[in-house]
Amino acid sequence: MSKRDYYKVLDVARTASEAELKKAYRRLAMKFHPDRNPDDHEAEDKFKEAKEAYEVLADPQKRALYDQYGHEGLAARSGSGFGAADAFSDIFGDVFGDIFGAGRRGGGRQVFRGADLRYDLELDLEQAVFGHTAKVEFTTLAECESCTGSGAAPGSKPVTCQTCSGAGQVRMQQGFFAVQQTCPRCKGRGQIISQPCDTCFGQGRIQRKKSVAVEIPAGVDNGDRIRRTGEGEAGRNGGPPGDLYIEIRVREHPIFERDGSHLSCEVPVSFATATLGGSVEVPTLGGNVTLKVPNETQSGRVFRLREKGVKPVRGGPTGDLFCRVVVETPVHLTDEQRELLRKFDESVQQSTRNHSPRERSWLDGVKRFFEAMRS
Repeated sequence: MSKRDYYKVLDVARTASEAELKKAYRRLAMKFHPDRNPDDHEAEDKFKEAKEAYEVLADPQKRALYDQYGHEGLAARSGSGFGAADAFSDIFGDVFGDIFGAGRRGGGRQVFRGADLRYDLELDLEQAVFGHTAKVEFTTLAECESCTGSGAAPGSKPVTCQTCSGAGQVRMQQGFFAVQQTCPRCKGRGQIISQPCDTCFGQGRIQRKKSVAVEIPAGVDNGDRIRRTGEGEAGRNGGPPGDLYIEIRVREHPIFERDGSHLSCEVPVSFATATLGGSVEVPTLGGNVTLKVPNETQSGRVFRLREKGVKPVRGGPTGDLFCRVVVETPVHLTDEQRELLRKFDESVQQSTRNHSPRERSWLDGVKRFFEAMRS
């Protein structure tokens, strides 16, 4: 069939281990399998090419012969009983099971791992920063207590499937190519339930509400996931349960914004404080602190309070708190206050000193802009 280098077909090094070969083949088989690419002849050819490459390289004797003599060596030995169909089937059984959900074989029959579950957990910023114990409630498929997961009514037992002899799989063979598929009669159980359980109707699992206490470590952020092993859906046919993944969502805070380990907030100050200087109380997650505002502070200036941010959950230094000053414009003034402001403004305008550096810089920029437009 294929004359390409088998190692290049699977995109592996010539020193690749058995596990690396299997991983490479699984990736290609999932991508190009005919069931996933109907009427795509190019994908079908690539699937067959990958199958051929894996069938050779996964067999130690074939691989040694191929490494030494290449395709010609394999062709010369093709009729010697080298690479029988049974060995071929053994090679591919586990791979196709992983790709198409056939499950693992255990105790002469297939077992199926339970599905993983995801739970979106919303936290306040304080809970995310300092840690929290959360109680999550969800509905999942749990093992039926009436039949202990067997699916058979109490007092009865499942019987061995005669189609697959309890293996849960049947072999499909066409000439040299042979694969194992899930038994169509028992659906991989390896057993037939003649008297189904009245509680779960033979499924072995039922819907049940579940409550789990989850310890949220300090420093988690949006998108972080916490894994609770074995708290997902119950497995089938004696298979292990899946896992529960708690996805963290942090609610917006009325004061602080978070950026990784750093926090930021706006600090409103009065016109007089920004002009003459003074002190303001600034909130932090650990309590209020005093921020000294120097005289002539402009609106938008940022002050940095070190180690007043968040300690990252994965380690590292504690972040900082950045405080952006916002100078407030006085409102609801009395007539006397308005008159005082007018006199103050007149005094500033008549002064020969530059009291508004940002305004002067802005006006100069506007002037240059219009001069450039006219030129």
